[in-house]
Amino acid sequence: MRNKKNVGLAAISGLLLTGSFPKIGLEWLAWFAFVPLLYAMKDQSVRGGFRYGYVTGLIHFLSLLYWLVPVMRTYGFLPLYLSILILLLFAAFLALFMASVTTILAFAGRRPATLLAITPPVWVALEYIRSFIFSGFPWELLGYSQYERLHLIQISDIFGVYGLSALIALVNGAVFITLLFSLKKRWRQTVITKWLAAGTALVLILSVTLAWVYGFWRLETVDRLTAAAPKSRISVIQGNIDQAVKWDPAFQTRTVEKYNDLSLLAVKDNPDLIVWPESATPFYFLYDVAPSERVFEGIRQTGTAYLIGSPSFVRRSDVVEYYNSAYLIVPEDKTMGKYSKTHLVPFGEYVPFKKYLPFLGKIVAQVGDFKAGKIGNTIPWGDERLGIQICYEIIFPRLSRAMARNNASVLINITNDAWFGKTSGPYQHFSMTVFRAVENRRSLARAANTGISGFIDPAGRILESTELLQDAVATRLLPLLKTKSIYTRVGDVFAQICLATSILIALLGIYNRKFKAKKD
Repeated sequence: MRNKKNVGLAAISGLLLTGSFPKIGLEWLAWFAFVPLLYAMKDQSVRGGFRYGYVTGLIHFLSLLYWLVPVMRTYGFLPLYLSILILLLFAAFLALFMASVTTILAFAGRRPATLLAITPPVWVALEYIRSFIFSGFPWELLGYSQYERLHLIQISDIFGVYGLSALIALVNGAVFITLLFSLKKRWRQTVITKWLAAGTALVLILSVTLAWVYGFWRLETVDRLTAAAPKSRISVIQGNIDQAVKWDPAFQTRTVEKYNDLSLLAVKDNPDLIVWPESATPFYFLYDVAPSERVFEGIRQTGTAYLIGSPSFVRRSDVVEYYNSAYLIVPEDKTMGKYSKTHLVPFGEYVPFKKYLPFLGKIVAQVGDFKAGKIGNTIPWGDERLGIQICYEIIFPRLSRAMARNNASVLINITNDAWFGKTSGPYQHFSMTVFRAVENRRSLARAANTGISGFIDPAGRILESTELLQDAVATRLLPLLKTKSIYTRVGDVFAQICLATSILIALLGIYNRKFKAKKD
């Protein structure tokens, strides 16, 4: 009965954590989401810590990533049972990261004060590992839940999103210890003294206050910088093309006409740049002559620079390499630039280990087998440089950072979120873009095929966002900053320190166990 109760508490933590992210979006849940899980662990062995952490992780990732099932069914043509099985396997893998956190806490956090001290670095360390292992999947890290908390997210220009994850983990630990004290419960047979409870409350108040004060001060500084910065007017076009017909040749002409018509609507706002979404042209731009000429007709009508998402290819000897690309066309200068996506979606845009596992295939049928472009590549645009990220790339902080370091003065995210339909997927994807703007102090424009398109300023304010599944044209005057934040300069040093600290914590725990066993 007690085990069932603990499993239930662990499951509640998983649901609370999911509830803090979009589409539910109750971000305040994140600040105590782990308290039920920690309560379930309070008298448990290391094995129990792993078990209950795994339950929390499994419930969380199943409920967070449920949208994978309709994506695989609708566009991968997989049967329901197989789609659910793949989701289960993926969530089971991701749950290991949560279980690893709780295992280390159960192993090394034998005293309440130690638990409080090691929770933030251990949590950040496992998030950081998740960002790169097996190509990485840093989807909705803990800090992302606070994307609308303007003052709190400002610390990201020092620590990245990991700084906010650490703060939330610390608060969860502090709330848990305070709860144990109020209920007169123990952690691992250790009594929570009033001095520890008071110290814990002080740590909680100080940490949140310091983050808030920094955010208040930093907002004023960034706003002064943006007010004095040069500005450009950028329009984003949301064509709302149904993914089911997008690649049908019969709809090719209509698609181009629709984007041309919407772009003409933007002309009244006198934009300096018009942005079309990922793969807006359902053909090989420049190679397929007739539809490409229709695109150029629209560009000539507006007389404006365009950024257009399109598949592309390059012939190398007898090999043809395909890319997911974006073209910048500047008609007055008769120049053109090109960027190709660098971080591809496994089993979506390429098949990992295809040489060794030829039976594996893509879970989405309507995309190609692409090659990766060059990381950090920016496109010259007059006196400025554009930092372009295509779809999934925007969730990887190091990619935006590489572009800011390469003098990009504005970040542009083009994407096709039609795969998600009306699920939580588009909202979750959009929430993460806010941090790329704050981390690097860059304006960010986003053009999505079916939504969510919009604009984010260098302070992380969402200036405008469109509705899902609607035709839309949006224009904003965006500041073009070139200053480099601490995060842009040093990157994920904070997360790397947390990783090194966690390894040291684990090694010290092993040493202490062996020393105690030898002494006994």
